Amino acid sequence: QVQLVESGGGLVQDGGSLRLSCAASGRTFSNYNMGWFRQAPGKEREFVTAISWRGGSTYYADSVKGRFTVSRDNAKNTVYLQMNSLKPKDTAVYYCAAGHGQFYYSADYGYWGQGTQVTVSS
Repeated sequence: QVQLVESGGGLVQDGGSLRLSCAASGRTFSNYNMGWFRQAPGKEREFVTAISWRGGSTYYADSVKGRFTVSRDNAKNTVYLQMNSLKPKDTAVYYCAAGHGQFYYSADYGYWGQGTQVTVSS
């Protein structure tokens, strides 16, 4: 079992920044690829970004490329999502997830956090 707890969400103005954190406990964090997904009201959950278990590879949705940065600190069992130049369309609940499979698909992640709300006002 891996327990994931997200933090750092909130309300920010258009163009602002937020940094999300996801703290893991339980099984060895460094064994897992980590992903961030988001779900806006009335929409399906979508892939945002992912980072490989050692942190050597990162993947981004086109919609966030150049604005968001994923990183991880295996010593602290934490993965981060730095979000810059936020836009109202980024408003969603953001979830972190841990898994061993492919990076882009939610079905490849076996463990999920409870989510943190990010709201970007125009």
